Amino acid sequence: MADESAKPGSRDHAALIVAVAENRDRAAFAELFSYFAPRIKSLLRRAGDSPEQAEELAQEAMLTVWRKANRFDPGGANASGWIFRIAQNLRIDAARRARRADRTASEFALEALEVDAPEAIVGATQMEEKVRRALAQLSADQRKVITLSFLESRPHSEIAELLQIPLGTVKSRIRLAFQRLRSLLEEVE
Repeated sequence: MADESAKPGSRDHAALIVAVAENRDRAAFAELFSYFAPRIKSLLRRAGDSPEQAEELAQEAMLTVWRKANRFDPGGANASGWIFRIAQNLRIDAARRARRADRTASEFALEALEVDAPEAIVGATQMEEKVRRALAQLSADQRKVITLSFLESRPHSEIAELLQIPLGTVKSRIRLAFQRLRSLLEEVE
């Protein structure tokens, strides 16, 4: 990509992000928005997203830039790369949510057709109680990420933002929670 400060009348994009982070500078954000939003939309359209989806993700990406500008490290990341990575991560999250929604809809359709035998209902109720007891034995941090991820169907990036922890920490807590749950449920059987 060409030098980011080469555009006449514009400041360096990294400096604009820093201005947003430090001063909530709306003019700096407007300049970032006018430069990057159309480029993000174009990139997403070329990647196969609908015009509506590309518009929505571009808006969401720029909103994320506004909210997370303080996380930008001008010494470690190229401003364009940082912003486009945000957009790409949002696109990945949107695709996951869509797959999850499709899967859930088809599962509901199948469940509506099936009628469980009374023994199966009792077994499911017993298993549900075992899972509840196992969940109660998790640490509060692990229980929170499991609840947000699987019961509320929130993407990992949103959980990280809600809990104000790094994305890697969210994934690690989920992995450790599953290991602990597996161990607890095997003990019960």
